[in-house]
Amino acid sequence: MTVKESQYKKILRDYEVKRDLANRRLKARQEEVYAKIPRIAEIDKILSSTGIEVSRLILQHPEKADELIKSLEQRNLDLVIEKAELLYINGYDKDYLEPSYNCNDCKDTGYIDHSPCHCFKQALIDVAYDQSNLKDILSVENFDNFNFDYYSDEIHPQANISPKENIKQIYSHCIRFVNEFDETFSNLIFYGDPGLGKTFLCNCIAKDLLDRGKTVLYLTAFQLFKLFEQERFRKEEIEDSTYLDAIFTVDLLIIDDLGTEFNTALTGAELFNCLNARLLDRKSTIISTNLSPNDWQKQYSERIISRVFGNYKALKFIGTDIRILKKYN
Repeated sequence: MTVKESQYKKILRDYEVKRDLANRRLKARQEEVYAKIPRIAEIDKILSSTGIEVSRLILQHPEKADELIKSLEQRNLDLVIEKAELLYINGYDKDYLEPSYNCNDCKDTGYIDHSPCHCFKQALIDVAYDQSNLKDILSVENFDNFNFDYYSDEIHPQANISPKENIKQIYSHCIRFVNEFDETFSNLIFYGDPGLGKTFLCNCIAKDLLDRGKTVLYLTAFQLFKLFEQERFRKEEIEDSTYLDAIFTVDLLIIDDLGTEFNTALTGAELFNCLNARLLDRKSTIISTNLSPNDWQKQYSERIISRVFGNYKALKFIGTDIRILKKYN
């Protein structure tokens, strides 16, 4: 069995566990409600037998098929309304007796009409690129937990704006990036000194888009170029080269700490190919870097600089290293 096959099987088993858990939770809620409101148990029993009843009546009275179907549809609608009213009167949410899935699109099967669901694609990405801990990080690093108080109100002498006002503007850009993701193709580059919240905001965006069913791949520059190096020189180390496709096909690619990689003509060519291919396919990318625009001139070719600064919204972070502030406060 290849690694890919074993990963597929594990992910499919995980889906089975999710479905089983959803069914057990639903059964427990049903037992609770049926004990408290027996009439709902009666309604559900009637509704579940509708198909058999329709077939029986049509066999008995085929000439009245349309009339019988309409009559049963109206009866069922009345029962559904009565059930919703009973739930509401007794303090339950209208969806309390509906299955609760991790992914409502595929109902935790991993597939929609025989095609992999976005959640299944993301599960493969998480396994292939060791992103399994990303969800734990995103439970902390998200828009709800972003704290503007770490940024000073004092005007920055070079920027003519306070770090706090600057980060609020950047935060607004990030919110807009997420909200307009389906309608507007755009890319972002975060740059500035270390510890100013660049990676944190990358994670904020990643979480919101994952919650919306988008596929997201987060890679440090080191991880990205290691994959390219393995693909070119050490293919035997790549467990399944098809995973490299995710770099080009995910809805959002995040490249963190660009500029920390060892720069060669090869890395430059691979970076250009990656960024250019995603631009042509209108797949969004976010780059986080400590390099200033002037530093790019020293490290990357003109065609890379042109692709990035010609097609990315550049957002400069200013202020004091937040990691130091957190350590001593």
